[in-house]
Amino acid sequence: MNDFNRKVEDASARVGQTINEAAERLEKEIPEFIKYLNEEVVPAVRTHSTKALRTASQKLTEFADYMEQHHHPPK
Repeated sequence: MNDFNRKVEDASARVGQTINEAAERLEKEIPEFIKYLNEEVVPAVRTHSTKALRTASQKLTEFADYMEQHHHPPK
């Protein structure tokens, strides 16, 4: 039983060390990731969103024109 406890403690220590290393790496990489999001992703999303809104606006205008041209009075 003592051997089992030692193995569990060793495994626990390895897991703890792995988690600590991962946390340290994340702390170092998170600022770079945030910088990437702010400098690359956000501007791209804004550009694509603007284009999508302009396209939707154009299509809605075309649809409104169509509805006006094909207006049928109520019977």
